[in-house]
Amino acid sequence: MEGVILRLGLPARVFATMLRVLPRRIGDRMWRWWYQRLAKAKAWGEFGFMNYGFIDDNQPELDPKDEPDRLFIQLYHMNIRDVEIDGKQVLEVGSGRGGGASWVARTYTPKRLTGLDYSAAAVKLCNRMYGDQENLTYVEGNAMKLPFDDNCFDVVYNVESSHCYSDMPAFISEVYRVLKPGGYFAWTDFRDEETMIAIRGMFDSTDFQTIKDVDITNEVVKALDEISEQKKSRIKKGTGKIIRRSFETFAGVKGTPIYEAFVKGDIGYYRCLLRK
Repeated sequence: MEGVILRLGLPARVFATMLRVLPRRIGDRMWRWWYQRLAKAKAWGEFGFMNYGFIDDNQPELDPKDEPDRLFIQLYHMNIRDVEIDGKQVLEVGSGRGGGASWVARTYTPKRLTGLDYSAAAVKLCNRMYGDQENLTYVEGNAMKLPFDDNCFDVVYNVESSHCYSDMPAFISEVYRVLKPGGYFAWTDFRDEETMIAIRGMFDSTDFQTIKDVDITNEVVKALDEISEQKKSRIKKGTGKIIRRSFETFAGVKGTPIYEAFVKGDIGYYRCLLRK
């Protein structure tokens, strides 16, 4: 939870502090409220991505219409590039505003890609924006209690979402349950070092085989540096002064607490690829 508190501006940090002392059931409802609010925010407009972005030398070719979102798409590409997706049953847990799932479904041609999100507003937005893609669907659901049968997905991936989950062991256990034997779990998110050590233990105790475990903090900070001013401009146009700082911090704008935590090494950004 400390990482979450750092990520938010002052009003949201007060909100996040409350989550630490509330029962899990109430805390989950508050997270739902916060993300409903984010999904509806004018600051994002028709923007399909909310992640921090990623820059390295392995850059995918993109359609011209996708170029404005390149840095955000590259985080998705990095997370799943070692996994075969063509013709597979794929699940994104925490699909947010849906741009990532839309790009994956168009680019990697899975048989079916399901994007699951806790926010009903986000799911409604995604189905409006991407409802014409035949191999893609978005559903509302809880990452810690996935509404799917056992052994039904070939690939599950999760991008910059799990830091919000109140029960990480339950989430990991659920991913393991819904994956087919031999299926892959591609995970990327930020954590402090102590929490990351605990998460690796959770992966091991769930019998996942770790294929890759990489610190990608430098590549994420490069993206934050490049996109910072654009994010600030978008947020300024779409929010009032009272909540503007919270949105800037959520977006990782330069000078905000989460950005400084990355630069100082207090928080790292990680990518893990696991196999059932």
